[in-house]
Amino acid sequence: MGGEGMRILISACLLGCRCRYDGASKPQPWIAALAERHTLVPVCPEQLGGLSTPRPPAERCGVRVVTREGGDVTAQYRRGAEEALRLCRLLGCDTALLKERSPSCGSGAIYDGTFTGTVTAGDGVTAELLRKNGIPVYGETQADQLIK
Repeated sequence: MGGEGMRILISACLLGCRCRYDGASKPQPWIAALAERHTLVPVCPEQLGGLSTPRPPAERCGVRVVTREGGDVTAQYRRGAEEALRLCRLLGCDTALLKERSPSCGSGAIYDGTFTGTVTAGDGVTAELLRKNGIPVYGETQADQLIK
């Protein structure tokens, strides 16, 4: 993949990689158009943090990330975020396009930690770290802004 435009760090699940917690992916119809214009750098922070696929669903509860069963996976999410930031810097990514509502990649809105499907304002661990380091973060519903 490689257009002439920006280098974009992108959630691998959006490219069709089966790396989501449930072993599925979320391929998007606009990927080809995006790849024509930009260089896409796939990443799955949860896998980079040492979590398996499939894995128990997790949600962000304040500064912690916990599984539905109550397991604390905060350290793995932080490690994955740090690795994603490292790749972003190493490969010169200008921006990030990440999976919305994810406890790792969510941007602006994430599940609230009650495992009821309730969405609240906030960022996932990786999105938050990238933003703190000056990397603009977009969700998949904002991809059209990067395709133009």
